[in-house]
Amino acid sequence: MPNTPMRSDRPTACLALADGTLFYGKGFGAAGETVAELVFNTAMTGYQEIMTDPSYAGQVVTFTF
Repeated sequence: MPNTPMRSDRPTACLALADGTLFYGKGFGAAGETVAELVFNTAMTGYQEIMTDPSYAGQVVTFTF
């Protein structure tokens, strides 16, 4: 088998903070750009509920799993 780089169908994500710090990762969902408040959720379960919770509207949710 040839040595080929891994291919990802998910877009690459970049989180840019106000101080200029950049964090790169893998995105999921629709491609696009946004400006939003970054919030954290430390729950060990219930990710589906968190992603659909209307109280997080307009925020980027970060999970700490």
